[in-house]
Amino acid sequence: MSISGVNEHVMYGKYPCRLPVWWGYYGDIGVKPELKHISGRKVILRIEKRFNRFEKILAKLFRAPREIRRPLDEKNSMLWQLCDGTRKFEEICEILDSLYHEDIAPVIHRTAAGINLLKEKNLMTILNEEFTGKWSIGKGLTPNNQNLEPLDDKLGIILEEE
Repeated sequence: MSISGVNEHVMYGKYPCRLPVWWGYYGDIGVKPELKHISGRKVILRIEKRFNRFEKILAKLFRAPREIRRPLDEKNSMLWQLCDGTRKFEEICEILDSLYHEDIAPVIHRTAAGINLLKEKNLMTILNEEFTGKWSIGKGLTPNNQNLEPLDDKLGIILEEE
């Protein structure tokens, strides 16, 4: 099944791929395709905060959290899981359309907007070729340039697939 107009889109034939960031699952299993490594759960991202000298003093004084936790909604969580650099943009659109139907219409524009938003936040990139594993995109892995505290079990974040 092909989606009308996808072959004219600027991302046609491209491979969206997440960048190194700590992520895991939370919540119950929702809608999911029959694909390996796609859980149907919502995704949460953990990103270390970067402070300048003055901000470090204030953060210590006010006991500010040292990381940002960014929970993704259901559709963006599915998009995050699908963007592993092995699927082309048009394949991702087809999967999302089959899962969410009119809730994600127009699927091409909504998918591209989601990818572009993650790209603007330096969480995703667009590759011309399939991802070859140059960096780590797996869940529960702290990127080399970050120092995150150990995961608190009370948060309910899941790292294993069911």
